[in-house]
Amino acid sequence: MQFQFVPTQLLKAAGIAALVTAAFSIQHADAAPAKNDIIRIDGSSTVYPITEAVAEEFQKAKKIKVTVGISGTGGGFKKFCRGETDISEASRPILTKEIEACKAEGIEFIELPVAYDALTVVVNPKNTFIKSFTVEELKKLWEPDAQGKVKTWKQVNAAWPDTPVKLFGAGSDSGTFDYFTEAIVGKAKSSRGDFTASEDDNVLVQGVASDVAATGYFGFAYYEENSTRVKAVPIIAKAGAPAVLPSRESVMNGTYQPLSRPLFIYISAKAAKENPNVKAFVDFYLANSKELVEEVKYIALPKHEYAAVTEHWKAQKAGTGFGGEPEVGVKITDLLKRIK
Repeated sequence: MQFQFVPTQLLKAAGIAALVTAAFSIQHADAAPAKNDIIRIDGSSTVYPITEAVAEEFQKAKKIKVTVGISGTGGGFKKFCRGETDISEASRPILTKEIEACKAEGIEFIELPVAYDALTVVVNPKNTFIKSFTVEELKKLWEPDAQGKVKTWKQVNAAWPDTPVKLFGAGSDSGTFDYFTEAIVGKAKSSRGDFTASEDDNVLVQGVASDVAATGYFGFAYYEENSTRVKAVPIIAKAGAPAVLPSRESVMNGTYQPLSRPLFIYISAKAAKENPNVKAFVDFYLANSKELVEEVKYIALPKHEYAAVTEHWKAQKAGTGFGGEPEVGVKITDLLKRIK
């Protein structure tokens, strides 16, 4: 079966606002299911297509109901740390404030990387003057000090025209926003505020596609779905480095820096131990990740990393390898070793 990326705008158009629930089983109206009969998942809209694909296949195999919501990484962690979900999807690591919120409610978690993404910086296809971006140029464009000051492309690079810049980026509750600002500006959530922000990637694509002077950023899978409408820009990580386009190859060989990132699911340690349905779902998720991740146009982990993640899951090691802060460029095998 082929799975298609589901834009959040279409989900909203279907009458679903803050929470999009994908239910994959039919219940008898006269039989309310016990809590353990439903696996409750929420979080990142970036990770959603992967989990939705896994949930659909799992339901076919196991006849267990799975609900998958889209509240964003931050919104998902709020629910997870209140004990409202069994699994939380995240496009960046859990933060200190979220770790503390979970601890206050007695919730331990198991952190599992499940795929890679390449945050993709795009411009309008008719833009002829931007051949690449350096990290410094992106920082000059997006840092807080740029607000109200950096208004034209010429202010970013003297060789570029003196035309107004139009910016489109992820909303502040998004893990994509956190990771981009950490990687480019050097501090998560540190960004100018005078740009069009949205959790809906359709809005970002439409904005860049409609204005020759616009730029924006979002996940690689969504770029691939819209590659005829927007153009990816190669990134120069540091002085003397080549300009590198986002691709499966550049993510896997480590040359697409600093915008390559792992994607995660966080599992309640209690649910993993006490609910056999949750354990069965995560087992299924990891066993089928490579195929389903690729079908929804994300970047699968290499075989040895999936093996390491699977062993980590079997050991039921609770905690995070990040210490509550975003981190750019960490290797998954090194990350897992940090969790004792």
